Amino acid sequence: MRTSLLAAAVLVAAAGSARADGTCARDLLVAQSSQKMAIERLETLGDSDADRCRGWRQHVDTMRRAATVYGRCLSGSERSERLAQVQGSEKEFSELLRTRCKGR
Repeated sequence: MRTSLLAAAVLVAAAGSARADGTCARDLLVAQSSQKMAIERLETLGDSDADRCRGWRQHVDTMRRAATVYGRCLSGSERSERLAQVQGSEKEFSELLRTRCKGR
């Protein structure tokens, strides 16, 4: 709980320097939370190919949404770092989908 509050405080502070409108503070909190949950979901995927493919698709969608928010609401090195993180993850799992989930 304490870690979540600290993460929220960091994101709110980051949003203070955001370039976009006042919705960025909220959007950053949601994006960070969604990113964390997506990573946790990857750890609990089922053993079947269908389960893995479904989980990977959800992960890719979440990373794309987070990238949109980070690109819009952050600036400077924090923006670059966060975008690199989520775009790298999106690329990695998109490749898994392409090579291992055809028709699933």
